[in-house]
Formats: sequence, C-alpha cells, structure tokens
Amino acid sequence: PITFLFSVSSQSDEVLTVIKAKAQWPAWQPLNVRAAPSAEFSVDRHRHLMSFLTMLGPSPDWNVGLSAEDLCTKDCGWVQKVVQDLIPWDAGTDSGVTYESPNKPTVPQEKIRPLTSLDHPQSPFYDPEGGSIKLVARVVIERIARKGEQCNIVPDNIDDIVADLAPEEKEEDDTPETCIYSNWSPWSACSSSTCEKGKRMRQRMLKAQLDLSVPCPDTQDFQPCMGPGCSDEDGSTCMMSDWITWSPCSVSCGMGTRSRERYVKQFPEDGSMCKVPTEETEKCIVNEECSPSSCLVTEWGEWDECSASCGTGMKRRHRMIKMTPADGSMCKAETTEAEKCMMPECHTIPCLLSPWSEWSDCSVTCGKGMRTRQRMLKSAAELGDCNEELEQAEKCMLPECPIDCELTEWSQWSECNTSCGKGHMIRTRMIKIEPQFGGTACPETVQRTKCRVRKCLRGPGMEKRRWKEAREKRRSEQAKKNIDSEQYPVCRLKPWTAWTECSTLCGGGIQERYMMVKKRSKSTQFTSCKDKKELRACNVHPC
Repeated sequence: PITFLFSVSSQSDEVLTVIKAKAQWPAWQPLNVRAAPSAEFSVDRHRHLMSFLTMLGPSPDWNVGLSAEDLCTKDCGWVQKVVQDLIPWDAGTDSGVTYESPNKPTVPQEKIRPLTSLDHPQSPFYDPEGGSIKLVARVVIERIARKGEQCNIVPDNIDDIVADLAPEEKEEDDTPETCIYSNWSPWSACSSSTCEKGKRMRQRMLKAQLDLSVPCPDTQDFQPCMGPGCSDEDGSTCMMSDWITWSPCSVSCGMGTRSRERYVKQFPEDGSMCKVPTEETEKCIVNEECSPSSCLVTEWGEWDECSASCGTGMKRRHRMIKMTPADGSMCKAETTEAEKCMMPECHTIPCLLSPWSEWSDCSVTCGKGMRTRQRMLKSAAELGDCNEELEQAEKCMLPECPIDCELTEWSQWSECNTSCGKGHMIRTRMIKIEPQFGGTACPETVQRTKCRVRKCLRGPGMEKRRWKEAREKRRSEQAKKNIDSEQYPVCRLKPWTAWTECSTLCGGGIQERYMMVKKRSKSTQFTSCKDKKELRACNVHPC
C-alpha cells in the first residue's frame, strides 16, 4: 500500500490544505500498472507552495515526493500544468538496502537524501557504471478551475495568458556533440556536517570521444554547500557543533537509555531563539541476562572497517568484560562479534581515461626510430584496478641518414715511367662505398710524384750504347736464373701472366702481372721460392 500525503502552504509554513490519497501496487512496478491515485486541492495568493510525500512499501524507508513546488509563475499567474519524474529518497531511519530487507534502525538517524546508483551492490537501483538512478514515479499537477482570488491582482484575461506561457528554457549545454556522456548522478551529501562551508559533487561517465582533437569537459561537477539546517541567506539559522559521543548506557544490565549532546556555536543574527535540538536519547541494551550466572560487559564498540575494499568482506566489533559472574562460573558472553559487509563489486567500474596525447618526436634524426604517446587515469584508484594501456609506441621513418665515401688504403708507388732523365710515379686507391643521401664526396683516388733516373747519354752512339746495355742486362738476368735453377732445382716458377687492364681510363692508373710458383720444395731452406708481382703505370695522359 502507498499513501500520498499532499499539503499546500505559504512561505511562512502556514498550511492551507492536507489531503491523503491511497493506492495499491508493488513499489517496484511502474506507476501506470493500475489507475494512478488523484486528489484535488485549492491554492490562493498567500499559500501556493505544494508539497507531497509517498512512502514506498514494502521498503526500508524509501519515498518519493516534491518539496515546496511553487504553483505561481514568475509573472504572478497560475501554472497550467506541472509534470515531474521522481527518484526515490532515503528517509535516514532504516539501513536496509533492498525492498524486503529486515528492519535495521539507523542510529543516529541521518538526514533525508536521494538514493544513488552506487549506494550498495545489492540495491535494486545499483549501476556499476554510476549512471543516473532509474525513475520510479511521475506526478502530474494540472489546473482544473479558477475561483475567487488569484495569485495576484492581475485581471483574469492576463492571468490566462501568462499561465499558458512555455516553461523557461533550461540552461544551454556547452558539451560538444563529439563527447558522449551518461546522465549526471544525483548530488552527493555535503562534505560538511556543520555550518562550516563544504562542497557536494555529482559525476557522469565519458562513454565515447568521437573526435580526439575536440576536448571533452570534466566528468565531475562541484557546488558549495553547508551542513543540515544551515544557509548563507537565512538570518535565523543556528550554527551547531558536531554531536558529542554517546554517553554510557544508564543500566549495567538489561534495557536502558543513552544520550548525546551538541552545543550552539553561533546564535541567529536576527536575535531569535535556536529551535534546533541540542540533546537526543535512544534505547540501549547491556547484558540481556540479569542473573547471578551472567557477567557484566561493556557496550559494543564501533564496527571496524570492512576487511575488503571491494566485493564481500568481514567487519568486527568488540566489548570488554566488566565483572565476572557472581556465582563464580565462567563468563559465556561473547566479546567479539563479526558479520559480513558488502563493498562495490571488484573491477566492475570502468576506467576514466584522458584522451591520448600527441605523438612524441621520433627518437632519431634520420632513418628508422620510435615515437610514443600517453594518456592519464582520471578515475579514482579505489574504484578498482585499471588494465587499460596508458602508453603506446610505434615505429617512425625519417629521411635516410647520409652515407660518406669510404676508400681503400693507397697502393705502392709505381716504377718511374722513364729509363733516364726526369719522369713521374703514381699510386692509386679504390672506392669501397659510394657516397649516398648527401654524404661526404670521395677525395682523389690517384696521386703522382716526380722521379729522376740517371742522366740520359747524348751523341751519335747513344742508341747503340743503350741497346748494348739492355742486352747485357738481359744476359745477366738469364745467367742468374740458370744459376738459381741449378742450385734450387725444386723451385720452379710459371711464366709471367699478361698485364691486367689499367685501373683507370685516364689520369694515371696501374697494371699488374704475376709469376706464380709451379713447384716448391718442402724444405724450409728455400724461403725465397714464392709468388712474384710487378706493377707499372698506365693511361698517364690527363682526363
């Protein structure tokens, strides 16, 4: 059963009308399953704030309603129709987490607050993604007649016009279309329980970012607030201290009472008296069995923190033995009590991540290298581990690195290109690696230097004398070969090979020829028996 309690009042809390309307349906089904209850009430120019409360049953202490809905328009006409979708609120008197939880009084009683989708994993409204809580009811307030005095003294025809005006437009949403969010969660409770200034928070989830170049606004929103019963604008507000710890139970055995107090930190600025209670009491039970065989124990202490940060854990509380049984028996009272505790499900809340940063510069200035980019974890660490990667790397390619020219070592100098008088000798080196991609060019590969042989003979018999000297030289060399052949018959050489091609087409090159050993003695005394090599200059004309 559900009872609607309507009231119409003025700013000074003077009530004009109180109406009750009953209906029957399960609280967890939509309100349109059966005919919705209705009621009629009247308002006038002095009392035009409508409030109502609906208790959901069965439920711990959940309800829906409206508080001080103004039925006057801003232009002092009457509203034609008000439609409000409603979320459930917790009255703060029962700690149950499901519709059919057993009674479990909340001590001390808490301030009424809206239920959220992250209150408890067993709650029917729980959503691990922290989205908006689902709506459970809708109230429709519609003007059906006008009679007597109106909201103001404006003539009726004007009143009809302003009553039918379209509702004021909502604040513009500056969220880019490329950022896809969940709905805002309800506001959290104020961080301050006193009249000191605090803040409250609401959250939303970033589901997708369609364009990484367009930044998405924050997923958290904050508002300044003050503790219950406090207001910056109300001059009649009392500033109260926090509650002092509960006193010991009034009895040492059975049921008694205990109390706690708070004091006024600042009286109202308008000089009025504080109407906020400064003391509250509640029942307490100590040592339920009052007999000679029972022992006296202290009250239970506060519960320890849950042993798990997520999922199911255990929590404990303790008490002490004040006096053993009078009959000398053993104390059977438990001094430690444990029960299960539920925390948010493990690893069910998705990571909140910032967009990827821009790619870093390549790790090299030329050729192949690597580049990286990062993103940050924005969701709180206590919401669960995040396994998403926070850094990425990829290969990058820049223009090829320059390759310098590489050369062999210089060759031996060639023989002088003349048999008498002035001439020149040359030496060369070869290119091993050609320069590429702007590398250092190759230096010279041929060098020449002057040489001087004996003076050339002059006169008519010069040619004859040269021929004679050359013949004598050939005879001498042949005789030496014959002697070597007789002394070392086992060292035989093949004839000279043909000259190789010139190493260059112009500018001075070299040619080579070889005489290879045909037969070599195994004896170690013939060390001079080895291959021979000759060099000569070629193509010495300028290029």
